[in-house]
Amino acid sequence: MSDGLVLVTGGSGFLGAHCILKLLDAGYRVRTTVRSLRREAEVRAMLRAGGAEPGERLQFAEADLMSDKGWAEAVAGCDYVLHVASPFPTVQPKDENELIVPAREGTLRVLRAARDAGVRRVVLTSSYAAIGYGHAPQSKPFDESSWTVLEGPGVTPYVKSKTIAERAAWDFIAGEGNGLELAVVNPVGILGPVLGKDLSSSVELLKSLMEGAVPAAPRTWFGLVDVRDVADLHLHAMTTEYAAGERFLATGGDFLSVIDMARILKAEGGPLGRKAPTRVMPDWLVRVLAVFMPAARATVPELGKQKNGTSQKARNYFGWQPRTPREAILASAESLVKLGIVKT
Repeated sequence: MSDGLVLVTGGSGFLGAHCILKLLDAGYRVRTTVRSLRREAEVRAMLRAGGAEPGERLQFAEADLMSDKGWAEAVAGCDYVLHVASPFPTVQPKDENELIVPAREGTLRVLRAARDAGVRRVVLTSSYAAIGYGHAPQSKPFDESSWTVLEGPGVTPYVKSKTIAERAAWDFIAGEGNGLELAVVNPVGILGPVLGKDLSSSVELLKSLMEGAVPAAPRTWFGLVDVRDVADLHLHAMTTEYAAGERFLATGGDFLSVIDMARILKAEGGPLGRKAPTRVMPDWLVRVLAVFMPAARATVPELGKQKNGTSQKARNYFGWQPRTPREAILASAESLVKLGIVKT
């Protein structure tokens, strides 16, 4: 247990809120950034949904990744920073810099403020997107030694933004860190208990399967991990001495195809999976739909690519034992119904 102060950027987000819950449970005091202090009530409601009433143990600071304003105040007195906030769109933007610039500049802004405030360590939430894209297919699972090839096929603006931001963070630590420590967590698609109605892209995909929004599933594969386990891994990366200078890929197990996800809902979710698709969508139809549906365009380059990755490093370093993708899927589905976001 500790009464140290930790800054969590992006506390109104899916992962950010779960990180706050994990830190509070471990005894820390938490400060979190939001773009507007008007969101404080919303964040506190999310934490109540997660079983926490932090009261004065939780503070709020107004700060935006695209502005220097507020960051010095946000990090003041903090022992650690979990930099979770980053743009993650449902639809890829026309101009890739709409994602790349905020991700890179926001990360550097947080690192500078943390260094100047004497913070001990920053844990950066990167992504599998910075590891496993742009490569030729390989049977060996991707791990932390791999970096996404920016010039490779099918690398979207989001994938570029996560890769460029993480590279910039490591370069900053090497050249300007002045003793500031950095550890990085690289999660795959994050599911698990939803706390509010502002949904992540991964949860939006699951919601569409539950609602029968798509008659068939495209031939794409995802790694999945439970949000509670990703928050737990952030805490390990924050407090374990030998985690400094390391990356940790976070996945709950074997990667699944979209039809695998639908079949889990169908077989084990009862009414949760009643509308889930049972057929695989032909690739040609996905390509046709992508012409008219911007949300489908990022899917096309990934058709037929069986992704993979391993979390053996996190298991070895910390004894980390994540929930299975099946457990994460069902936990998400149950929470979406409980919150009234999906009707069964």
